Amino acid sequence: MNAGILGIGRCLPERVVTNQELETMMDTSDEWIRTRTGIEERRIAGDDTDTSDLGYEAAVRALNDANIKPEDIELILVATVTPDQPFPSVACLLQERLGAKKAAAMDISAACAGFMYGMITAKQFIETNSYKYVLVVGVEKLSKIVDWDDRNTAVLFGDGAGAVVLGPVSNGRGILSFELGADGSGSKHLYQDEYVIMNGREVFKFAVRQMGESSINVLEKAGLQKEDVDFLVPHQANIRIMEAARQRLELPEEKMSKTVHKYGNTSAASIPISLVEELEAGKIKDDDLVVMVGFGGGLTWGAIALRWGR
Repeated sequence: MNAGILGIGRCLPERVVTNQELETMMDTSDEWIRTRTGIEERRIAGDDTDTSDLGYEAAVRALNDANIKPEDIELILVATVTPDQPFPSVACLLQERLGAKKAAAMDISAACAGFMYGMITAKQFIETNSYKYVLVVGVEKLSKIVDWDDRNTAVLFGDGAGAVVLGPVSNGRGILSFELGADGSGSKHLYQDEYVIMNGREVFKFAVRQMGESSINVLEKAGLQKEDVDFLVPHQANIRIMEAARQRLELPEEKMSKTVHKYGNTSAASIPISLVEELEAGKIKDDDLVVMVGFGGGLTWGAIALRWGR
């Protein structure tokens, strides 16, 4: 029995903050941001919206898409580094708000790779027949931990949420292979003190190498080749990092998801947000081979090869 995605949803704040608006707040320019990151705008949640609010909206949409009732969910996993508070977990807040009374609940802290960690954790419970349906949410309100006076980090991040319902799917579909990894010796390159602190040069070098390697590794584990890939959904951190992964897989541009220009880096939410975008655009179809790959603070990384469909 393979675990796969039965339903998906996302939530994006209404407020759009453009590069031009940031020009009025700090010493930066639209050209500087676009040429280095590919980002043109990002969504920022208001003071009255917290991480759990964004996650709740995405979760409701994913449940509706899967035609699954909250009471059928047996586990809720929330990938986030920006919880409403240190505890209780965002997952517990969602469990109560959704009415998922049978569900165990916990948060996962793996930064931008968190959604991959959540998906792969859910897979183990489903494929061992421990749980049938698992809700995985990637959600961040990064605007509350960004130093808006630091142009090297403030221009990068946005707020948002994406959620999936995982459960048993038909033979040959679902998660075919995965890779998870961590390198704690790199923790000094990307961390939160009061605000996000990043050594951009070191993170860039790590990400370019790891995104490509992990994508190739999950294909090899599934007994597949580069030419078998129908679509690549990378973590939306920086267009140059994403392009390096695409080129490593020798994919044409139209086979890679690109939402970083609209939403910036939404950390654990970026991959599910992008999945919804591409599904709505008709770019991902049943039986397509989709590679998802992410990296984040820790340093952490994760990748999945998935045959789309229920």
